[in-house]
Amino acid sequence: MDSTETERFDADRFDTGRFEASRHRLASLAYRLLGSATDAEDAVQDAFLHWQAADRQLIKVPEAWLTKVVTNLCLDRLRSAQARRERTAGAWLPEPLLDGDPMLGPADTFEQRESVSLAVLTVMERLSPMERAVYILREAFSYSHAEIAEILDITESASQQHLHRARRRVTAARRGGGEVDPASARRIVEEFLTAASSGRTEQLVALLTDDATAISDGAGLAAKLLRFDTAERIAAVARAGFKPTAAKRRLAGGTPAVHYACVNGAPALLFVVAERVTGAVTFDLANGRIATVRGIAAPARLVRLTEAWRQHDEGETPLMAEW
Repeated sequence: MDSTETERFDADRFDTGRFEASRHRLASLAYRLLGSATDAEDAVQDAFLHWQAADRQLIKVPEAWLTKVVTNLCLDRLRSAQARRERTAGAWLPEPLLDGDPMLGPADTFEQRESVSLAVLTVMERLSPMERAVYILREAFSYSHAEIAEILDITESASQQHLHRARRRVTAARRGGGEVDPASARRIVEEFLTAASSGRTEQLVALLTDDATAISDGAGLAAKLLRFDTAERIAAVARAGFKPTAAKRRLAGGTPAVHYACVNGAPALLFVVAERVTGAVTFDLANGRIATVRGIAAPARLVRLTEAWRQHDEGETPLMAEW
């Protein structure tokens, strides 16, 4: 290898290193925009291909350039006909991630933590792609309106208007009363598991807010999401759903253990068979009670959660060793 080839190799290696240093931040941006870890990884990989093909000597601020590329790749995905069909078919829920996953990104402020909650990721579906992008760039990554205007090729005034509309919708959909004490959250979820598995309907109703909602993907078998909107109906469904049967164990591929975990910043129950997460039930809490229950069991939505679970501390005792 002559000196020119060596210099080129060293430059490519240096530029690859610069991209890799931004990978986690780019992935967390893409995840917030798309609500899917798989799609986020694809968007980041596409950005890497753009980075390799670009004349990198002309890129003065790589972080800004990469942010713009990833954001616009995600907007293209959100606007695609396939994405619109999938997301408007009524069978879409955000992909859950175990707390500590680097794809969850910055979590220093309440706004950053809230922006990656399943509740807000679900609300994002009601926003236009541009509103979604402005909200995430501003609330989760603290970009100024001038920077957002540059990233999205819009005016600062338009950025401010998009943010105003997005904040209004997020605020209107917000059901919680702020962040919940971790010990209290765990106690409420454990009480829910005990009541549901023992069939105590009255105790379940008492744990739910008057306007509670439950949503399930039907283990990926239902054409649309299953929704239940009264405490009594949710309690009945939970009692039936948490009752173990041979058919459910066959579907899970064995007898699950039930673990407590935090998913996207919220308390959750994970059903685990041989280190594979076969189902996740997440809870949004408000004023000491459960406002929203989400059941996610479609295998494709649990791949990254399973990978993270296999790397977690195995010392914790399950809430239920055999479900």
